[in-house]
Amino acid sequence: MSLLLTGIGSLVTNDPARGELLGEVRDAALVIEGSKVAWVGSRRDAPAADSALDLGGRAVIPGFVDSHAHLVFAGDRAEEFAARMTGTPYSAGGIRTTVAATRQATDEVLTANVARLVTEMRRQGTTTVEIKSGYGLTVADEARALQIAGQFTEETTYLGAHVVPAEFADDPAGYVALVTGPMLEASSPYAKWVDVFVERGAFDEDQARAILTAGQGKGLQARVHANQLGEGPGVQLACSVGAAAADHCTYLTDADIDALASTGVVAGLLPAVEFSTRSPYPDARRLLDAGVTVALATDCNPGSGYSSSMPLCVALAVREMHMTPAEAIWSATAGGAASLRRTDVGRLVPGARADLAVLDAPSYIHLAYRPGVPLVTRTFVGGRPV
Repeated sequence: MSLLLTGIGSLVTNDPARGELLGEVRDAALVIEGSKVAWVGSRRDAPAADSALDLGGRAVIPGFVDSHAHLVFAGDRAEEFAARMTGTPYSAGGIRTTVAATRQATDEVLTANVARLVTEMRRQGTTTVEIKSGYGLTVADEARALQIAGQFTEETTYLGAHVVPAEFADDPAGYVALVTGPMLEASSPYAKWVDVFVERGAFDEDQARAILTAGQGKGLQARVHANQLGEGPGVQLACSVGAAAADHCTYLTDADIDALASTGVVAGLLPAVEFSTRSPYPDARRLLDAGVTVALATDCNPGSGYSSSMPLCVALAVREMHMTPAEAIWSATAGGAASLRRTDVGRLVPGARADLAVLDAPSYIHLAYRPGVPLVTRTFVGGRPV
């Protein structure tokens, strides 16, 4: 069965063949055949289809690709947030609070929480989401987190190296041995990616390299939490091991930016974290002007940024990180797809998966122009409304 979406006031395709950054088509139409895009073009040239839906001049964008999220957890850290708002600085130590709650939670509780958050994301136009483990930090809990995540996405990330848990506080080397040994063995069948938090209070460069190398040896692709709390080795490590992405990138040297640009490692920027922690925002303009590929993602998690909203990230990127509306939309869609090494999502071209969001607005610009307004009226995943 085919479906013709017509009456599209502005269609963002992210097709470079159509010119400019977004490949925008005005007064457009799009045909969905099964789960894929079959045709894109001007409304007046649209072919016939089995059924049609007139969108009444609304804008259509590719579904958001949220390339960094921590959804498998229990509890929340609202009091920690309130403390930050009264001046307590953010540190990585709060992760252990969520670890304790997650270990105690049943599979049913964890699964229901992921389902709730993914539903929130769908309502806001997110059609692809990466989900990390990292709040179990035992062999059994990391494996079950990834099994739960796999019910919702194929983009599952093993993050046994989130922090060193309390029981290994006096033996971090022993914990690295666990992460690279039995925990990896149990988790790798359920993961596509391996990640590590390279930061003071988490893992140093040598530990992180050992963890990433071990994961790659099991066929997992690398991504890195890098340079969130200060300058450090995370970005350079990501570039040296061939990681797909270095995420956070809040504190960068010129050498870090040069490395990202020359290697093609995607810089994942997570502005909802800076919003929630009152930390400095990354300078996206500096990265873009150097030719670095930038992705925007939520980093949805109960501690440093408990937002599932990619529209919020777009608005913050424009207002606080010196991105244009077009750059922010591209980074939240095609940029996220690049971070996940995907070519079938993040764009609306023939053959791509029919993942898209319909906005109750004439243009994608309204996502930044009208922050906080629920503009996504329909979300299609694989050609089906959700």
